Amino acid sequence: MDIIQILEQDYQRFPANQTYSIYSKDVRFKDPLTQFQGIQRYQQMIGFMQSWFGQPQLDLHYIRQSGDKIETRWTLRWTSPLPWKPRITINGWSELQLNADGLIEAHIDYWNCSRWDVLKQHLFPLRSLNKDNK
Repeated sequence: MDIIQILEQDYQRFPANQTYSIYSKDVRFKDPLTQFQGIQRYQQMIGFMQSWFGQPQLDLHYIRQSGDKIETRWTLRWTSPLPWKPRITINGWSELQLNADGLIEAHIDYWNCSRWDVLKQHLFPLRSLNKDNK
């Protein structure tokens, strides 16, 4: 199975049972909220999402490999653990860089919205929902 097929399967079952063997031990991760290095930190981040986010869902819309680069486009949804249980949605894309061994050495996520937009979904879920439906 090639790396594209593995990633497609990982997206379908995210965040459960991810294939960490496709990442280098010193993988670099960055998104609009955090950045770190190392496979253990990467596993901890996914574990946090699995523990704290209700009903996480990661829909893959597009995946393409060009040489040692992979680009994905996706939508991440989850129910926030706040008392009013807002459903959060982030559309974005990832850029993955492969090393000489074919392992992912960098995973950079970009969002199609601001951090403020995500916070507003937590605080004003009905307003955010109505805005998205217009």
